[in-house]
Amino acid sequence: MLYIFCCFFLSSAIGGSRWSVSRMSTVWSISCPPLAGAGGGIKKMKADDTNNFGYQKNLQPLANALRKNMTKAEACLWKFVLRAGNMKGYAFRRQRPVLNYIADFMCIELKLIIEVDGITHSFEKIVEKDSIKQKELEKAGFTVIRFTDDNILTAIEGVGKAIEIAIEEIEEREDMEKEENPPPAPASGG
Repeated sequence: MLYIFCCFFLSSAIGGSRWSVSRMSTVWSISCPPLAGAGGGIKKMKADDTNNFGYQKNLQPLANALRKNMTKAEACLWKFVLRAGNMKGYAFRRQRPVLNYIADFMCIELKLIIEVDGITHSFEKIVEKDSIKQKELEKAGFTVIRFTDDNILTAIEGVGKAIEIAIEEIEEREDMEKEENPPPAPASGG
């Protein structure tokens, strides 16, 4: 069961597919088909270019609906910080299906996911689900950073700076890994 927190109706966006949608207060509960070979659970995988970084095509209709109905905080973060390579030249995607989740924003090149937490993310059950989601994404090799709606709407410059710092840390880590694991020397022809 994947929980999406929004206040709009998704039936037209997911029409005749295998999705089911029901409303629970201000929380939408969306049942989606399990990952192939997952046996009903979440498939343990390392996200890399061999599996399109954990991309899940079956979540695309829902991701499209969420992309068209972003929250105010998501729209501001996208417009003023992440869009069009504004963040240090890196390309971010909105509402990207990954593993059995939909990441609010994702940079494939950095394997960086940015989550925007609204008011519902303060509820105990939601915090627990967010924690599970974050652990699964981190196990797959992603770095996950979170901001609240309030952070974005009242201090967007600080949020942008925090994202820049996270990117610099990822770049440094990647540089160190390259130094520790240099590519093999080419075979000498003879």
